[in-house]
Amino acid sequence: MAEDLILTSIEGRVATLTLNRPDRLNALSPELLTRSIETLTQWEADPKVAVVVVTGAGRAFCAGGDIGGMAQETAAQRSLEERIDWLRRVQNLSILLHQMPKVTIDSVNGFAMGAGLGICLACDLRIASDQAKFGTAYAKVGYGGDFGVTWLLTRYAGAPKAKELLFTADAFDATEALRLGLLNRVVPADSLAAETRALAVRLAAGPLVSYRYMKANVNMAATVDFRTMIDREAETHLRCGQTEDHQEGVQAFLEKRAPNFRGQ
Repeated sequence: MAEDLILTSIEGRVATLTLNRPDRLNALSPELLTRSIETLTQWEADPKVAVVVVTGAGRAFCAGGDIGGMAQETAAQRSLEERIDWLRRVQNLSILLHQMPKVTIDSVNGFAMGAGLGICLACDLRIASDQAKFGTAYAKVGYGGDFGVTWLLTRYAGAPKAKELLFTADAFDATEALRLGLLNRVVPADSLAAETRALAVRLAAGPLVSYRYMKANVNMAATVDFRTMIDREAETHLRCGQTEDHQEGVQAFLEKRAPNFRGQ
């Protein structure tokens, strides 16, 4: 049933979205994508949510697009323009994870292939099980790449390595993904959930307005010149200085204690 394609929970200020098609390695069906986008859109505007965690059920994070579903789409004789419009809409899943003004964490429990790799890389931070596997996969089925894979791989690993990973479609393990800069941490499989939770809870108790602007500025830095970035920092740095959390941080520093941020 459509309502079972994703599992959601909010504990404290941490919201978790679990892709839930374990029998299909969490391959992306239209319904799963639609439900995920709707959920993330709600969380983006929810002041009770500070951090979003994305993970997968079973032995995969996400194996990519549903090949069987793609064949059905082709058989439905939708026009090329209609199919392009649809893909543009559902790729908003990656856009939301990358741009929403909240910290997003990917907890990679298993295979992250094709579009699954793109969704993984779209998150701000990525923690992977030491049993996780990665790959672009597109060349194996004659596709070119979607869900931001080409942009994200180029940004994180550099153009030569991005081309190699796309052309060969070779799978690689978590150790190699960490070496390439695609991951922040690799942890034992049995501690992945706990490690992800600990980081999410820590960040959810942090200065959320500062995180909002840090995220936006790092994203912006990839496309603007140094002068533009300096000007932007002058504005956002002093905006953060108007927050209650800034005042609390300064007071805590003077009193030599840990700050008690409220996210305001």
